[in-house]
Amino acid sequence: MPLIKEGRLIADPWRAIGADEALPERGPILLPLERFLAEGAALAGRGPLGIALANDQKPETLAGRLDGVALVALHFPKFNDGRAYSQARILRERLGYAGELRARGRVLRDQLLFMLRCGFDSFELAAGETVEGFAEAMREYSRFYQPAADSRPAGLRRWG
Repeated sequence: MPLIKEGRLIADPWRAIGADEALPERGPILLPLERFLAEGAALAGRGPLGIALANDQKPETLAGRLDGVALVALHFPKFNDGRAYSQARILRERLGYAGELRARGRVLRDQLLFMLRCGFDSFELAAGETVEGFAEAMREYSRFYQPAADSRPAGLRRWG
């Protein structure tokens, strides 16, 4: 899947590891929540560690366990399931998570600004979505009415 971070297409350095899959010797790994909870302490210092959270899992489970976690990936299984937005806000605002927050699954251009406002900073594009469309969406607004989990200033103004 194409990955956008900081507004540009990049190669994904992370390797998603299944619940029973052997761990590679090195390199960034993305673990399911259950495996992270079971093995995370033993993996500290191994290298970049990430957690894949399903949209029905509570981010509060990670309270006090986010030190050293470089990536949390949240899943959007379909366009009308917004639980990952709430998970993102909880991670950023309540738990103080400052690492990379990635949107995975059904990530659509029309929802990009909402994802940015909730604190996402990288995006795995859904089939048929273009990098150009996402870059355009990221530039559409420079100000918003309400403060949110991102650093954009409040007060609406359209670019261009």
